[in-house]
Amino acid sequence: MSTAPMGITTPAGFDASGITAGLKASGNPDLALVRNNGPRFDAAAVFTSNRVAAAPVYWSRQVISDGRADAVVLNSGGANACTGPEGFANTHATAEHVATVLGVSSGDVLVCSTGLIGEQLPMDKIIPGVGAAAAALGTGNEFDGGSAAATAIMTTDTVSKQAGFTGTGYSIGAMAKGAGMLAPGLATMLVVITTDAVLDPAQLDAALREATRVSFDRADSDGCMSTNDTVILMSSGASGTVPDLVEFSAGLAATCVELAKTLISDAEGAAHEITIRTFNAATEDEAVEVSRTVARSNLFKTAIFGQDPNWGRVLSAVGTTQAAFEADELNVSINGVQVCRNGGVGDDRNLVDLSGRQVLVEIDLNAGMAEASLWTNDLTHDYVHENSAYSS
Repeated sequence: MSTAPMGITTPAGFDASGITAGLKASGNPDLALVRNNGPRFDAAAVFTSNRVAAAPVYWSRQVISDGRADAVVLNSGGANACTGPEGFANTHATAEHVATVLGVSSGDVLVCSTGLIGEQLPMDKIIPGVGAAAAALGTGNEFDGGSAAATAIMTTDTVSKQAGFTGTGYSIGAMAKGAGMLAPGLATMLVVITTDAVLDPAQLDAALREATRVSFDRADSDGCMSTNDTVILMSSGASGTVPDLVEFSAGLAATCVELAKTLISDAEGAAHEITIRTFNAATEDEAVEVSRTVARSNLFKTAIFGQDPNWGRVLSAVGTTQAAFEADELNVSINGVQVCRNGGVGDDRNLVDLSGRQVLVEIDLNAGMAEASLWTNDLTHDYVHENSAYSS
């Protein structure tokens, strides 16, 4: 991974902007635009599997079906979900205006929205905002444009999120937003990834789905899946480099893992960032199931918040899964202390130090050779307060 700051404008062929359109009462930036200047316009995307999907998801699924995307427009301050025909018409109108100001086809413009569900977007602010974002493209430092875009898509995020990878003759850049409703279903939250490598849509799609499988699909903050989750990968081909697919896929996965961990680190109200590693499982899928079940246990999450290494809550969650194991062969360690040994009492739980932010829970199923890790966070008073007042 590169140590230099990286983002969506790091790869050649892309520019971006982030502006204040007036969608947020706070007056913070709330509309971003990412443009692919080519020479290639190959793209792939994955979306939420929530059956209650937002209007931009329905639109963008159609756009990406031919493997081409010229631009992405993203707004915070409103999800445009559960808004009926008017909401879809507003998404269409947004794409049409982007197409007009950039001189492209609306059928090649992806649209993403994030914010409160069940309210129509103020189009009297969106439309001029698109014009302002387009006017800001290509002005000033390119990285500043990418950073502005990453800032404009924030909602309850406390920090903007960017990452990247430098390959052999090409690069990958990315931005993400997300701090709540983090639970996977092909994608998590809003993510835009760019690359100047030469890859066709099928190659991009395969690499993206594998990357999300081991990254965003394993970031599970609160078990709540958004209606708007979208991960987009666009290739400009501007480097002229046809990458080694193994290197590219590894770099893309590493970038997505970095972002997924950053999403968890910024989770609403979190006091602990928790890695749950399940190993010696019969299959990888079973390891994922066990880790996810523990990650979604409110009893476990509140115990970690209270700095209580209550391993019984881990075992009780494991026992609800379909994974192969024998109860008297389970082992659990928390921050390096084996608190459960062979399904019973292990080392003194008082040896576990949970005063720091990082927590590692390791679950040994003694049933095979597979393993998988998920990332989650604790459940805190601040999380309850923030989400009880989200729409007010």
